[in-house]
Order: sequence, then structure tokens, then C-alpha cells
Amino acid sequence: MNAIARHGVSIALACRAFEISETCYKYSPILSDKNEEIADWLECLTASKRNWGFGLCFLCLPNVQGYGWNHKRVYRIYCELELNLRIKPKRRLKRDKPEPLVVPDRPNETWSMDFMANQLADGRSIRTLNVLDDFNREGLCIEVDFSLPAERVVRSLNQIIEWRGQPQTIRVDNGPEYISGKLMEWAEKRNVRLEYIQPGKPQQNAYIERYNRTVRGNGLGNTSSKPSRRRKTRQRNGSGLTTTSDPTWALAASDPP
Repeated sequence: MNAIARHGVSIALACRAFEISETCYKYSPILSDKNEEIADWLECLTASKRNWGFGLCFLCLPNVQGYGWNHKRVYRIYCELELNLRIKPKRRLKRDKPEPLVVPDRPNETWSMDFMANQLADGRSIRTLNVLDDFNREGLCIEVDFSLPAERVVRSLNQIIEWRGQPQTIRVDNGPEYISGKLMEWAEKRNVRLEYIQPGKPQQNAYIERYNRTVRGNGLGNTSSKPSRRRKTRQRNGSGLTTTSDPTWALAASDPP
């Protein structure tokens, strides 16, 4: 347009020089009052439906209100009004990359914990908390109950520490009981380091996973779980006494069929 006004060249020559069509040069946008109507509708919808994004707002206009506006036109006005929903980033706990799995040099250097699930004959679900000493693969505790929240985990650890001693490190996964504030507070008071494995990589806690397989194969897999009694037993091993919850399947051998 400046070349035509200053140099007096024709429109056709200027369009050929700048490689644009004459239709594009002569086009002038037609401002429509419908843009204001679209803006009013969008502001009204987003004010009444605060969790609606562009997709739901646009679907409401033709399907509910009966307007036939083009989606690109509506989206352009939607962006100009800055009505886009803020995408809330997912909160992730920043954890250091765990060290390679090694065999400890002495007892109570590293323990491992993990949960297992099973089902009773009447359909009720039970959970077991397994605690293992990585030094000699000694099972320190098998706590069994219908629910094992973080408070029960802390109580079981305190019972083990009374006769076994305190560990330096406890390796766990990223379950809700292990990342709870109560367990972290307990570990801080006891000066015990909680070592979290990477999410989705149970092989980084291979010792307790192998122990779970033994418990499931020798206990859960060989007998049927019966929804009857639970008891506390104290068994003697090479290093002292350990308090464990006697699983229901351990009583099955003594019960008549």
C-alpha cells in the first residue's frame, strides 16, 4: 500500500512485485456484531461453569443454544479474552536416584519393607507387612490385618527395634503409608534414613520382593486362607526373639477340613 501511494505504481504491478494476489490486497475485514455476542456468551459460560474449557463451551453454543458459529472463530475470541484454563502441574516428590542394591556388611544396616495382599475365603481382603534384614535375608516381622495404615507400620517397627536394634536405613517403595508424614517424622526422630526406590521399578527392592515370593509360595499358595482367628507368636531364631503376627494360613494345617 505504501508503494502504491508513494511511487504511484498500479495495484497489479505492486501485487506481482510482492507476490500477493489482488484479492488479498483488496480484502477488508468486516467487523461483525456477532463477535461481541460470542464474547458475551463465552464470558457467561466460563463465569457459571468455572471448570469448563473451550471444548465444552463450544459444544454448548450449537447444541444447546443453537448457534452455528465456526469453531475457529469462537476459539480466536476465546483466546483473545484469555479464558484458557490453567493447567495445574502434577506434584511430584523429588527423590535422589537410589544407590545400586548391595549386600550390607552387618546386621541392622539396611532393612526392607513391603506390603502384600491376599483374600480370605469369605472374600474379605487382608494385607501383610513384611520386614526383612538385607544382611542375612532374615524375616523380622509379618504383620497381618485387614488394614495397615502408617500408624501400624510405625508400631511394628518400634516392636522390632525393642529386641533387634535400630537400623540405619529402611528401603521402601512409594506407597501412601511410606510417604506419609507420620513415618517420615518417626524416621527423623529415630535418625533412620528412608531410602525410596524409583516408581515402577520394584527390582530396586529385590530382597524383599524375593522374600514376598517365598512367603506367598510357602504360605499363601499352599493353604487356603480362613477368616477366623489371629494370634501373636514369638519365635526364636539365630539372633533373638521376633514378634510376628501368625498368619491365618499358618493355622490351616492344624484345623480340620
